[in-house]
Amino acid sequence: MDHHVELLVSASEELKADYPVDTSQWEGSPFEWIVSRPARQRGKIGEQLVSHWCRAMGFRVERSPDQEADRIVEGRRTEIKFSSRWKSGKYTFQQLRDQDYEIVICLGLSPFDAHCWVLTKDTVMKKWRAEDGVRTQHGGRTGSDTAWLKVDPLNAPTWLRSRGGSPSAAFKVLQGLVNS
Repeated sequence: MDHHVELLVSASEELKADYPVDTSQWEGSPFEWIVSRPARQRGKIGEQLVSHWCRAMGFRVERSPDQEADRIVEGRRTEIKFSSRWKSGKYTFQQLRDQDYEIVICLGLSPFDAHCWVLTKDTVMKKWRAEDGVRTQHGGRTGSDTAWLKVDPLNAPTWLRSRGGSPSAAFKVLQGLVNS
């Protein structure tokens, strides 16, 4: 092995202790394997989980033909956002953008539970402009390209409570939106 690679390996081993990864709260969880995956893969897995869930509930689900939405659910352009629960107890649904979709499904996984909210794009955009739970993600107060929604599932904002919480409540919201 190249001496420089050996030096980097050694430094990596020393630094490893400074960056502990505590996944003990996920130990034994049916979702444990997901939190060990890189962020980009977790997003894809979240999309796949939502797609499987929607199909199991009788919805027709197709891949979006473009990058403006993740799926087409019963003919409705749908964006899917996924988060595992952070140590703070909250979910953070990131990279919300003003793109061509009608519905946003936010799926959050805890070690032994799941939460889900279904929003219209109009709601996301209104809440973002009002800075009412949906906040600009990049560029500080002047950023405008992406936003995020942070949710404490035990204390969701009032406006979000009628849009799900449990997957069964979120399903009813989704059903109402795709059947309207």
